[in-house]
Amino acid sequence: MDHELDLDADGAALTAALTDIASVSGAEKPLADAIERALSARPHLTVQRTGNTVLARTELGRKERVVLAGHIDTVPHAGNFPSSFDSERSLLSGCGTTDMKSGVAVQLRLAAGLAAPSRDVTYVFYDCEEVEAERNGLGALSRSAPALLAGDFAVLLEPTGGVVEGGCQGTLRAAITAAGARAHTARSWMGRNAIHEAGAIVDVLRSWQPRTPVVDGLQYHEGLNAVAIEGGVAGNVVPDSCVVTVNYRFAPDRGAAEAESCIRSLFASWEVSVLDVAPGARPGLTTPAAAAFVASVGGEPRAKLGWTDVARFAELGIPAVNYGPGIPEIAHTPGEYVEVAAIAECESRLCGWLSA
Repeated sequence: MDHELDLDADGAALTAALTDIASVSGAEKPLADAIERALSARPHLTVQRTGNTVLARTELGRKERVVLAGHIDTVPHAGNFPSSFDSERSLLSGCGTTDMKSGVAVQLRLAAGLAAPSRDVTYVFYDCEEVEAERNGLGALSRSAPALLAGDFAVLLEPTGGVVEGGCQGTLRAAITAAGARAHTARSWMGRNAIHEAGAIVDVLRSWQPRTPVVDGLQYHEGLNAVAIEGGVAGNVVPDSCVVTVNYRFAPDRGAAEAESCIRSLFASWEVSVLDVAPGARPGLTTPAAAAFVASVGGEPRAKLGWTDVARFAELGIPAVNYGPGIPEIAHTPGEYVEVAAIAECESRLCGWLSA
């Protein structure tokens, strides 16, 4: 079934239409097809597609080019598909309404409606953001064709409640292994229980004090948590191994290597295996393009407490911020929703910036 999108519909109606096209990570093709068809009908845009990532560009010869990016996938549905509208509270509910089909709707409305913006714009609609990093469509594009993402500044329309969120934290996952010695539980004193030994790892986590550094004027708050624990052999065996998996969210004043060194030092008494790491991104709000954006949309910027694809733009040397409608705290929940007014306000502010 081919889906059609009306890019002249208002932001709320377009968000509902996007939400009602299922696009759980890995199954974005129907939505990517609809976006490609809708954008290709606009003569002022040059449209390209790589897999299920769709790009639309203006080619007006402006002095500055900016990138507006958003992912089109969602987490699996949780009894919240299709969308529903609460007219009394003016809320649109459904999987992806906040994260981030309302932001994608704003992108599409701007792409369709702004034939002659003051800056050239590259609109990027990419797949597989909600799953493992190697599948991320923006990441794949940054590796295979970085020139397509070139720009002076980028805005990722992740949900921020309409507040500019600068940079993002890095994230590291590591396995900490407590070793023991197997024995029969009837003669447990002849062994050493690795699960009991792992208690010392948990003690380190309990006593750890988070850093709250100020980076480029924004305050970050680090986090270090156990996210999984695995151990045990059988009901009558003293286990000889127990693995505690930890997740470290580190401020962007630390690189990946420094974050790894910190974890290895903290858990120096145990075997440490780093499972994955993604560096963060500094806010970069002092660059002229970023300062102009903040001045235009208004509000007091804050730090992004989480990892987002602004880090990919940072790796390409492009300053980027997070800015979009929707409430980040309710993303991925069964009760996910977006306020209709927030969609319109975000579009209005971005339109003003791109038209100035």
